[in-house]
Amino acid sequence: MLLASPGRRHTVSVWAFDGMAPFELGAVVEVFGLPRPELEIPWYDLRVCSLEREPMRAVGGFMMTTQNGLDVFAGADTVMVVAVPDVRGEVPPELVAALREAHDRGARVVSICSGAFALAAAGLLDGREVATHWQYAELLQRRYPEIRVNPDVLYVDGDDILTGAGSAAGLDLCLHLVRKDHGARIANSVARRLVVAPHRDGGQAQFVEAVVSEPAADDCVARAMAWALEHLAEPITVAGMARQAHLAPRTFIRHFNRQTGTSPLRWVITQRIMASLPPLEHSAMSIEEIGAAVGFDSPVTFRHHFTRVMKTPPSVYRRTFRTTA
Repeated sequence: MLLASPGRRHTVSVWAFDGMAPFELGAVVEVFGLPRPELEIPWYDLRVCSLEREPMRAVGGFMMTTQNGLDVFAGADTVMVVAVPDVRGEVPPELVAALREAHDRGARVVSICSGAFALAAAGLLDGREVATHWQYAELLQRRYPEIRVNPDVLYVDGDDILTGAGSAAGLDLCLHLVRKDHGARIANSVARRLVVAPHRDGGQAQFVEAVVSEPAADDCVARAMAWALEHLAEPITVAGMARQAHLAPRTFIRHFNRQTGTSPLRWVITQRIMASLPPLEHSAMSIEEIGAAVGFDSPVTFRHHFTRVMKTPPSVYRRTFRTTA
């Protein structure tokens, strides 16, 4: 996979087309296109590209134009397709060729939402596990039986090829890319600017025909979550969080699951894992000391849950991201 050489910014290209909805494109622009001098590192060089040279319509009644064609798209370090015009139609052959050229050259290839259909049409997903919006999962699997569609996850990291679920999951995937490139501290800083979680536990199954939570219960749950974040290093129980929410434990669990798609203790474990990332990257503390500092009762428990959430052991994460950082 291509890496930017020292002193050169990592280039990211994203494909735009006539008639597209701007949300997923906006997420990419927000993460990779805004200058971030406060981070004091070379930030990404984003290029929005298209087939069309004339102004393109966007959903919502406005027009947009791009300065770059598919030659620029194929030449970037990371190339992204956030949607396709028609999930049941043919992908433009020029885009297919550009994706193949980029992948053959060693670029990192990324899709969000229905963009997976373009990567599949280019043959880049054969034999791989992939993510897409849950509404398109069955159709994608039917059209391209050589791939393995996972309809429950927010994204799948295949190293050289990454695929994300729909809409807001694009932000999750973009932050994951920042984390891979620059480490947890930088990704967390970008997430704070976006006012989103740097890492969400669970998958998109929680959003399939989900029931909207009662606002009053959500406020109580949010209060309990804020309390837990302030006491991660201490023992935390469901009963203790329920007391902060002024709810009975069973009622609290029901409301918490409805709001977050996961259980209170599973959420706490994920927050502890996220809190362990900066010291793993930047401190001299041992892995045992870091696990204890974020609230795990034993090194074995820390390693087990870290590996489950991050898909790699803490020792491997430390080696990888200390080098990256």
